[in-house]
Amino acid sequence: MLTIGALARATAIPVETLRTWERRYGYPVPERKPSGHRLYSVRSVSRLRRIARALAGGHRASEVVPASDADLRALLETAAAPPARRLQRLGSESLVPDLLAAVRSFEGETVTRRLLAEWARLGPLEFLGSCVAPVVHAVGDAWADGTLEVRHEHFLSERVGDLLRSLRLPFDERATGPLVVLSSLPGESHSLGLHMAALVLATNRCRVLLLGTEVPPPQLAELARDLRARAVGISVSTATQGPATARRLRGLRSLLPRRTVLLAGGEGAPGGVAGVTTLRELVQLEIWARQVGGTR
Repeated sequence: MLTIGALARATAIPVETLRTWERRYGYPVPERKPSGHRLYSVRSVSRLRRIARALAGGHRASEVVPASDADLRALLETAAAPPARRLQRLGSESLVPDLLAAVRSFEGETVTRRLLAEWARLGPLEFLGSCVAPVVHAVGDAWADGTLEVRHEHFLSERVGDLLRSLRLPFDERATGPLVVLSSLPGESHSLGLHMAALVLATNRCRVLLLGTEVPPPQLAELARDLRARAVGISVSTATQGPATARRLRGLRSLLPRRTVLLAGGEGAPGGVAGVTTLRELVQLEIWARQVGGTR
């Protein structure tokens, strides 16, 4: 048996989402102990992971959460990529080395053109996960080992940031869902994670207010209160992970209105901080956004 927190960590589905599904669709089903604590069977982990896959593929929670195991398996099998689609994806295998060469030569138009081609044939989540993130990581690794310089890393960050802003704009104009404020805490200067999160939220109808990096927590809390924001999202990279960031998140949580959800995302986001929903993967953010943004 698992607590709801352990179930969330095992399935990459936020606690808030699991509670919503339980209330709305009757799943997952808890077992109450004499002490009153609610525990969940470990057998529900595999089913919940299948549900997450179906949601990431574009299906609605109202379709897949109450579905039978047989129906859920059939849905996933039907949604599997056909051979032609899998072969098409193989065409992006040269993307990272090609873009590394373009970054090394500061060929901005080449970077933008290649990424736009991938955006045109992939969904937003796959575009970010299989194209943008690998290129950003590759440039970071090349900078760390000395084969590229900081000027190359900054060049790519600005180029990709500009592209993600332009891709998000049409979705921002149509968004009618709840407001999510995005920023990072003081000391965290990396901004691409914020742009990636903003695109995921906007494509799921959330209204996004992107403040950039290093906004003091009292100002974030005041803004969230004034605008009645549904959530505040904080990006944490591996550069600032650790106990200090966890303490700052606890401090921000204490300043925010109780109705405002505090999200922490990125590879450095700490887990287990009371009152903070940790979403290290973009697919987790998309599941959360689908629940609150009206794309259920």
